[in-house]
This record gives sequence, C-alpha cells and structure tokens, in this order.
Amino acid sequence: MVVQRRSRVDNQPKYTRADVEALVSQYDEPQWLSDFRFEAWDLYESLPMPGHEEEWRRTDYSHIQWQDASNKIVPNGATVDTVPQKNLEPLVGGQQGGLLVFVDGKLVQNDVADELIQQGVVFKDLHTALKENEEIVREYFMTQAVKPTDGKFAALHGALWDHGVVLYVPKNKAIEQPLHVVMYNTKDGSHLAHMLVVIGENAQATLQVDYASADGSTNSAYIGATELIVGDAANLRYVALQEWNRQTYEFSHQRAMVGRDANLDWVIGNMGTRLTKAFIEVDIVGAGSNARVSGFFFADKDQFFDLDTQQNHNAPLTTSDLLFKGAAKDHARTLWQGMIKSLPKMQKIDGYQVCRNLVLSPDARMDSIPGLEIEADDVMCSHAATFGTLEEELLYYLMSRGIPRPEAQLMIIDGFFDELLQRIPFERVRERLQSEIEAKILG
Repeated sequence: MVVQRRSRVDNQPKYTRADVEALVSQYDEPQWLSDFRFEAWDLYESLPMPGHEEEWRRTDYSHIQWQDASNKIVPNGATVDTVPQKNLEPLVGGQQGGLLVFVDGKLVQNDVADELIQQGVVFKDLHTALKENEEIVREYFMTQAVKPTDGKFAALHGALWDHGVVLYVPKNKAIEQPLHVVMYNTKDGSHLAHMLVVIGENAQATLQVDYASADGSTNSAYIGATELIVGDAANLRYVALQEWNRQTYEFSHQRAMVGRDANLDWVIGNMGTRLTKAFIEVDIVGAGSNARVSGFFFADKDQFFDLDTQQNHNAPLTTSDLLFKGAAKDHARTLWQGMIKSLPKMQKIDGYQVCRNLVLSPDARMDSIPGLEIEADDVMCSHAATFGTLEEELLYYLMSRGIPRPEAQLMIIDGFFDELLQRIPFERVRERLQSEIEAKILG
C-alpha cells in the first residue's frame, strides 16, 4: 500500500507578472515570443497548484521555502574555471563536436567545430538562436513536445525560462563526434533552462547534458523542460545526467517525439536534488520507429525522487523499451510510475517497461507502479517491477574468497547498475558515474 502524501497547494512559487515583463524587456525578444510568455503566464495563474491528481498525490512539496527558491539566479562573474573538471572532460578521446557551458545561466564557453557550422548544424544558446535562427525556434519551441498546457510547472517554464540550448541537425546530416552541454550553478535560487533538440530526416547526433551545482545554503529550484524531436529515419542518442545539490528542488517536463523509422536511445541519470518530480514521456508518432529509455537513480539521506514515465504508441508497428534501475538507502524515498499507452488501431506494437529497485536500508522506501492502457488488440505489451536487498548468500560467496564485506557490497551494487551504465556511450562518463555511485554507498 502506498501512503498518500498530499501537498499544501497554497505553497507555491513567489513569481509575479512583473517577472515576465522584466524578462521580455531584458532580452528584447520578438513579439510572438513575448505573447507566448504572457499567454503561458495567464495559463499558469489560472491553474491550481497540483496536489490531488493521481500523478501528484504521493508527492509532498509543502516544505519548499519558495521565498528563497523563487529568487532568480543572476550571474555574478563566475567563469568556466568554477565548473568541476570532471564535467568538462571530452566525452571521447581529446575532441568533441561542440561544448556549451553555462554558469549561473550565462554562457561562458562556446566551442563548435567549424565542420558542423558548414553543414548547417545549429548548436547555440537559445537566446542567440532566437536572433540568428528564429524560424527554427518559432517552429519547434514548446509547440510539439512539451507545451505550457502540460501542467502548472510547464506553464511557469513557458513564461519564465531564462536560458537554454538549441541543437538542430539538418536533413541527411550525420554528426560523428558527440556534443556536450554543461549547466552549472554556483549560486542559490531558481533557474529555468530549456533544451530543444531537433534531428532532421535521416540525420543523426549524440548529445550529453550535465546538470550540476555547488553546495548551497538555501532552497533552490530548477523548473526545466527538454524537447527531443527525432525526424523520420533519424537517430538520436541523448544522455542527461543530473547532480544538483541537496538544497535544490526539480520540477521538469521531458518529452520526445519519434518519427517514422526513427530511433531514439535516451539515458537519464538522477543522483542529486532534495526532491525531483520529473515527467519523462516518449510519443512514438511514426510507424516503424523505436525508442529505448534507460534510467538510473540512487537516493540517500532524505532525498525523494518521483519519476513519472510514459510510452505513447501513436502509430502502428512501433517498439518501446524502458528500463529503470534504482537504489535507496538511509531514509530516502523513491517513486516510479510508468504507463504504456496505445491508441485504437495502433496494431503490431511492442511495448516493454520494467523498474528494478535495490533497497539498502530498513528505513528507505521504494515504490513502483507500472501500468498499461491498451486500445488495440494485436499488441505485445508487458511491464514489471522488482524489489530486492543485498542477499547474504551473495555476500558470503564473495567474502569466502577473501573479499572484505564493504568491498563485496560495492561489487554487488556495481553489478546491479552495470547494465544501465553500459548504455552510456562514453567510457570516461561511465567511470565517473561508477565512482559517484560508490561514494553514495560509502556515505
């Protein structure tokens, strides 16, 4: 039985319409975007804070100190030198196709290979893309994937986003070297970052995004959105790793649209924040397409991760494969809610979802709620959720061969996560994440 934790819906962000007006004035945006912001704000004000809906009723955010978490982060001169070196390392070898680094919402490093620019690839911060590639932003920004109507926090993001990235790969272009984005905060407060990725027909790209922040002293908030639009016969590998500090509360909407005969390989990692509420959705809109979503999370101390995934088969002859693995220790709590949906007449689909949980402390709690909503009769859809602890038999087996107990525990937990870590295409990143998982295990 899942305990219901109803939030105090009167505890909400301390923003006003004046904050929207200030952003419009600050960036001198085109009229259509200004209108978009105000429409999103009006929608935000008209919607109640979530609390009793099915997807929210187990999430308690009543303890957020919004008077601190609503203060917009203002860049204070911090440079790329403040970013941990582990986040800046090239993903493969000594080079990469491009690197964008943001510190406190300001772009501080902008490296893009000339070859990509010559091919017509757009890899820019969102404000620059608005000036130089407005037609791309206007066509795709919160019009197809994430929309303000998706919820209270999606509407707030549409009104108050303050920085972001656009990756646009034209038709028939293949980016061989990976692209890398780092978003790092040195200050407490709120930031609303947006990722817009558009892969044209028969194009391909690999992109990793790192989210991280220095230790904080007051509550912070990340209210974000990620839009992945994969064109017909296109291929996208997308890795997003989150390591916000323990004072940060994340509310994010992430959605991919996968076209005909296209392929999406999406890896998501959650290690940081005090509370994460993330909506992660894949809309498979073209026949013959395939989407694989892999997620790992590790909560300790008083962390709470609430991950809501959805696989929507909106076309026949499509495949989706979702695997999440998580661990929890101390007093941490995790919740995964998953759903596979198919529209009527969407035949010959194959949908699979599973969440595997490793409970490492008697006071930790992990809940998983898989679901199916199938409106077609010629499908192959299945789901599962498993829970386990460190089995003494396995520990004894390793210890009997001279391995100390703490090291034996590390080996078993490393093995549990290894299947997912191997889906990250960068060896250095896998090694980094393995070290961070081991650091959590050791406290």
